Amino acid sequence: MLLAIDTSAGTSVAVVDRDGGILAERSERDTMRHAEVVGDQIAAVLADAGVPVDALSGVAAGMGPGPFTGLRVGIAAARAFAFGVGRPVVPIVSHDAIAFERYRAGHEGGLLVITDARRRELYWSAYVGVDELGLPIREDGPGLAKPDQLPHASLARFDAATVSAGALGMLAELLYLHKRPFAVDEPLYLRSPDVTLSNGPKRVSA
Repeated sequence: MLLAIDTSAGTSVAVVDRDGGILAERSERDTMRHAEVVGDQIAAVLADAGVPVDALSGVAAGMGPGPFTGLRVGIAAARAFAFGVGRPVVPIVSHDAIAFERYRAGHEGGLLVITDARRRELYWSAYVGVDELGLPIREDGPGLAKPDQLPHASLARFDAATVSAGALGMLAELLYLHKRPFAVDEPLYLRSPDVTLSNGPKRVSA
């Protein structure tokens, strides 16, 4: 049983079980309120699912791609919660969760997953289908591009406003069950943060 958190596009938190499916999920589409809502959502889904913290085996964290400020909130929350309860963090590429959900809903063939990167840019990942276990096969990406420079134009395109933490958690459960590798435990920002540190102290004049 996993707690799953994703803040790469909006904020979504869920409790999932490999056999029971998505037990509880809360989502907020506002991309500016990650820090305000993620703690309440964690408490809410645990209460909704009736799951004690010690029943969790880990915390699935969406690693992006996503804008720096929002993405780091969810990853930090996942790591802090996991540390507090003595459970591992399971890193998952957020676009893989979107593709996983689309294929389970019946999509067939190639798929280009798109999420908003702001600054008039888009994050993208290209998939060619699913393997024998129903897990999405990512052929290329994640990447960052201007809307008129997106690759893989021949693929069916899906623009996602949010990432379902429920789908993220179920994907993590299946990867673990079938001994498939998780994502690298590093955020997929794909660009530098908006705020950078100065190279030295500012000069102060009288």
